[in-house]
Amino acid sequence: MDGILLINKEKNYTSHDVVAIVKRIFKEKVGHTGTLDPNATGVLPLLIGKGTKLSKYLINHDKEYEAIIKLGIKTNTLDALGDILEEREVPKLEIENIKNTLKCMCGIQKQIPPMYSAIKVNGKKLYQYARNNEKIEVEPRNIEIYNMILENYNENEHEIIFRISCSKGTYIRTVCEQIAEKLGTIGYMKELNRLKVGEFLISNSITLGELESNLNNKEFLKNHIISFENALNSYPKIEIQERELIKFLNGVKLETKLQDNIYRVYFKNKLIGTGIISSHSLKRDIII
Repeated sequence: MDGILLINKEKNYTSHDVVAIVKRIFKEKVGHTGTLDPNATGVLPLLIGKGTKLSKYLINHDKEYEAIIKLGIKTNTLDALGDILEEREVPKLEIENIKNTLKCMCGIQKQIPPMYSAIKVNGKKLYQYARNNEKIEVEPRNIEIYNMILENYNENEHEIIFRISCSKGTYIRTVCEQIAEKLGTIGYMKELNRLKVGEFLISNSITLGELESNLNNKEFLKNHIISFENALNSYPKIEIQERELIKFLNGVKLETKLQDNIYRVYFKNKLIGTGIISSHSLKRDIII
């Protein structure tokens, strides 16, 4: 069972919980390409067996989410799991104003991660500082928000539902807080559902329950484990000859006229790994 499995994570599971469950099921190495908070749901790509070698190609993928902001309330964690710090009246909001606010927040920018996050500073996770009421300076990180679309505004519940496409490392909790502030109030992220990681869609994901119910269904597993070949099909293909094989496997650079890029490397029409071409030299990257 080597490859990628897309899990539609449900609430109250950490990403680590999901990894541990799938590891127990398959009795293989299992990793993931980016955590989801326990209260968040959605697509969580898992790398199984030799599929863990693909991690370096997947960790920088862009993401797409659907989120709900609850206006008028601020929590210490910026989400529904935190303690309420403040409540404030929500002003009357016009739909066009909300749309314009979302639009103006798009683009390349710096974002300070929330204190209740797993980012490490001086070897210690930020949430550990937060729980101990310790002050620590957090460096802003470069992110990009490509697009934000308003899906609905429930005026009675003071809830904004929106969709966001963004770069790796973007904290949607922080985005929700900033949106509320720009609208003249406070707010927290009530719900978060990850719809897409790179080219991996929630529509192709399965729940842990569906996985456990189909462990003896080979066809089901075959249809849901993404092979190395399919996972890497966005990269161009290169075929090496027998005289080049041993050199490539041993990490010796091979001359080529091809352009700089990451390539799927084949020998006798069989995928053997990936290589990187730089300055007309092909060098082994990973071997399958």
